[in-house]
Amino acid sequence: MSEWFEIGSIGDIPRLSARVVETNQGSIAIFRTWGDEVFALRDRCPHKAGPLSQGIVHGTRVTCPLHNLVMDLTAGKAVAPDEGCVARYPVKVENSRVFLSLECGP
Repeated sequence: MSEWFEIGSIGDIPRLSARVVETNQGSIAIFRTWGDEVFALRDRCPHKAGPLSQGIVHGTRVTCPLHNLVMDLTAGKAVAPDEGCVARYPVKVENSRVFLSLECGP
C-alpha cells in the first residue's frame, strides 16, 4: 500500500508548468497540464540529465529545455524517435491538495 505525502495545492503549480519536490530519492517534478491533470516524474532527462521541470509542457508531454527530447508524462517514456525513460511516481489531487507517493510506477 502506498504512503501519500501532501505536497501543496494544485494552485501552487501553474498550468503548463512544473514544481520540484526534493525527496530522499532525488528531485521529482510535479507537472500540471492545461486540463489540470497532474503527473510526477524524476526531474532528470534521460538524454543529458537536463531538468525536465524547466521544460515546456504541451498536452501530456514535456520537452526537455536542453535538447528538445520529448517525454510522455503518462508513461515516463520518450516519444519516438527519441529514446529513454525516467521513473514516474503516483500522484493524486483531492480537494485541490496534491499528494505524492514515492513508490515508483511501472
